[in-house]
Amino acid sequence: MAIKRGSKIEKSFSSSAMTDLMFLLLLFLLIATTLINPNALRLMLPKSSNQLKDKAMTTVSIEQNGASYNYYVELEKVDGIQGVERALKARLSGQENATVSLHCDKTVAVDEVVKVMNIAKNNDYKLILATQP
Repeated sequence: MAIKRGSKIEKSFSSSAMTDLMFLLLLFLLIATTLINPNALRLMLPKSSNQLKDKAMTTVSIEQNGASYNYYVELEKVDGIQGVERALKARLSGQENATVSLHCDKTVAVDEVVKVMNIAKNNDYKLILATQP
């Protein structure tokens, strides 16, 4: 007479818990990646086939707001072109080979770009005009 065991070990694997964890992880990553850069400016950069791999120490952004322009240094709004110069001097004082990356919308007049270029030239900063490929 054979003695039967009351409990048997089941050899199957249930992947439903693993599926739930993967779904939650995917959902978390999707939400986290949209919050990475919430303060970024949406600028339509001009197109260029040449790309420079130089690392900028600071960025200046210009966007058109109706008839006026908004200036940003490292995403902090400054008041006018004089504010840009003051902010750049404060950030780049004492730096050797200071590099400034200029991000400006397609709708910004060339005069405004030249003003920032003159600031860079007068203070011996290297200037990079940001474009999109």
